[in-house]
Amino acid sequence: MLKDFAQQRQPALPGQALDDALQAPFGVELAAIETLFDALTDVAFFVKDRAGRYMAVNHTLARRCGLRSKQELLGKTVLDVHPRPLAQAYMDQDRQVIEAGCTIRKHLELHLYPNRRRGWCLTHKTPLRDEAGAIIGLVGTSHDLGLADEVHPVYRQIANIAQRIRDNHRQPLSLNELAKEEGLSLARVERLFQRVFHYTPRQLLLQTRLNGALSLIETDPARSIADIAIECGYTDHSAFSRQFKAFTGQTPMQYRLQCHKTEPKA
Repeated sequence: MLKDFAQQRQPALPGQALDDALQAPFGVELAAIETLFDALTDVAFFVKDRAGRYMAVNHTLARRCGLRSKQELLGKTVLDVHPRPLAQAYMDQDRQVIEAGCTIRKHLELHLYPNRRRGWCLTHKTPLRDEAGAIIGLVGTSHDLGLADEVHPVYRQIANIAQRIRDNHRQPLSLNELAKEEGLSLARVERLFQRVFHYTPRQLLLQTRLNGALSLIETDPARSIADIAIECGYTDHSAFSRQFKAFTGQTPMQYRLQCHKTEPKA
């Protein structure tokens, strides 16, 4: 089933197409970006095509995968270089980014150190588009927090809480109950969130709801703004509009106009 993700998508574009997509707007060469990230020993950098194959990586990611050189990783997928449970999680993320156009920000998850021990990192992934706006792959980073899993087991609980917030942001959530279910006080959860994410659980909930609204506005131009607000967990339409503008600098209707160049549906 893990291979279905690669098999069901459109034919993968060659690496040159990804390089061209980066060069087109800014004249930036993929190799130059790669070289920049090679200097960062605590950040893994990667570019993948639509089939999930690595098209560009830095030395840090190659070392995490137990490989001697970056070239050994090119053309491979997460299935080739990661244990199956981690590969499944990474592929699920890639599916969100490539198929739904979502951006993943500050996702707390496990990764492997060169000695194959597990540690915690913050992962970011965003779609890579060509000049026509079509998604042709993704680009991402993974920042090592220097927290070995066996030494810092509490971060597994924090990751669980963060994931439950992301998965259930459309529903009423009690952060105090989430903390209790993990055997932690809300005050400790908030301190650990600040240490890892540099924001509170409530801010993560707000960010997740607004990211969901952005995605719906971008992909469903026929849907009303009021319906989108309700879908994303808001009961107060005016509060949604205020928070949306504070987050994006635009009202929901202005953002829709920018995305679709059509009259918005109120």
